[in-house]
Amino acid sequence: MFKETTDKLFSQMPSIGGMREHLDQRTRGDKYIWGLVILLSLISILVVYSATGSLAYKMYRGNTSFYLFKQIIFTLIGLLVVFGLHRVNYTVFSRVATILFILSVPLLIYTLFFGAKINEGSRWIKLPIINLTIQSSDVAKLALFMYLSRVLSKKQEVIKDFKKGFLPVIIPVFIICGLIMPANLSNALLTGATSLLLLFIGRVSFKHILLTIGVAMIPIVIIISVAMATHKANEGTIDSSKPVVAESLKNWGRFGTWVKRVQDFMYAKDDEVPYQVQQAKIAIANGGIFVGLGPGNSQQRNFLPQAYNDFIYAVIIEEYGLLGGAFIIFIYLVFLFRCIRIFRRCPFAFGAFLAVGLSFTLVIQAIANMAVNVNLLPVTGVTLPLVSMGGSSYLFTCCAIGIILSVARNVEQTEGKIVDPFATPVPVPASPSNATA
Repeated sequence: MFKETTDKLFSQMPSIGGMREHLDQRTRGDKYIWGLVILLSLISILVVYSATGSLAYKMYRGNTSFYLFKQIIFTLIGLLVVFGLHRVNYTVFSRVATILFILSVPLLIYTLFFGAKINEGSRWIKLPIINLTIQSSDVAKLALFMYLSRVLSKKQEVIKDFKKGFLPVIIPVFIICGLIMPANLSNALLTGATSLLLLFIGRVSFKHILLTIGVAMIPIVIIISVAMATHKANEGTIDSSKPVVAESLKNWGRFGTWVKRVQDFMYAKDDEVPYQVQQAKIAIANGGIFVGLGPGNSQQRNFLPQAYNDFIYAVIIEEYGLLGGAFIIFIYLVFLFRCIRIFRRCPFAFGAFLAVGLSFTLVIQAIANMAVNVNLLPVTGVTLPLVSMGGSSYLFTCCAIGIILSVARNVEQTEGKIVDPFATPVPVPASPSNATA
């Protein structure tokens, strides 16, 4: 009797092949991107667990399991977000793009004046009840790229015209970047750079893009000029009474922080390098070329500020060597390649622009984070996508990836590679004007 029951029970269990087939049916889109997301998530759990040792000692008396479980929960929630959004027909994002963009503007204004201040910056909104802080800039960036993709796809016939094509796409960029800049200059610059790259792909006139770059360079030139003037005055190489305007600008809000970071990057000697940069250099030196110190053996995690967020790449190199750091770069490059492939295969302009725009913003953010860790850029405060400790930035990264996979899933449906009886059919465009170049 027992044998018959067990045989019946095991006969009803799905085989490994059946489970794989079921998984393939439920997870559509680019399988390589799915694999990269899962791989980065596993790396994140491992590295964050290692990097939060000192934080756990300070906040929870050495209970490192707290941050391990927290990161696992964030990872699972993030994967659910990716799965949920990839099942949505990406045309839905075109319909809500304008609404999200309009809502993001007052959200940024509210954050600028009433946002929670963390690390001298007012970038966060603290949600009641759940006590979670989110960066409104993450919401704004997602809305901006949705909106740009929508406008670019609809303005292709007049995209070379300054009034009809250029102004409708560049004004939203200036609005969002201008509202982000006072609290987070680095994020504003990265968002602006990604937007210009998307405009270039969207066939916006090159001279209009150059004009935009010229206007955007004005605040950068001002910051560098003030940094140089005040530094020379402090060194006594010029009359300190002359740069009065520069000194007054340096004491104005976050402007002084930007100037100080530029000065640290341009003029600091080895013994004057910012503390976090020094510790990042030590961590990279400890890692060596090949195997590093091994998983969980980081020494600088106890001294490196934000080792689990902004400087997690330095911890990765310390524990896994330069080869481990190169492997992370390789993952992001493969991710970008697969997204470009989706862009080239997508028959509709909106989906193509949406996939490539979101992929560029994630990869550029990753490059900026890694460049800061190896002292190629001034300290910016951007996280490493899908690797840094979970938070609002992690969840919005998952939203972006879910949208990219939604486009990939729709591309496969259009090409007839999969059959989904519950999917909304997408017609193949009848004229080249609807397709991407």
